[in-house]
Amino acid sequence: MIFLTMKIQLNGHPYELEAAMTLDDLLESIGFGGKPVVVELNEQAVFPRDYPSVLIQNGARVEIVTLAAGG
Repeated sequence: MIFLTMKIQLNGHPYELEAAMTLDDLLESIGFGGKPVVVELNEQAVFPRDYPSVLIQNGARVEIVTLAAGG
């Protein structure tokens, strides 16, 4: 059996995905599921309501910025 991985850039670093996934799946897999983050996909901001429906394509550039409260 042959397994193909997808290669993307995640926060400026090479990252491999074992299968096609949505932004929501990616966030969950790297520990950011349900956390306040801002996501850019190929230099375009993505609304959190769209994370479950946006598929990540091979070669995509994903930037994830965490939000933290403070003073």
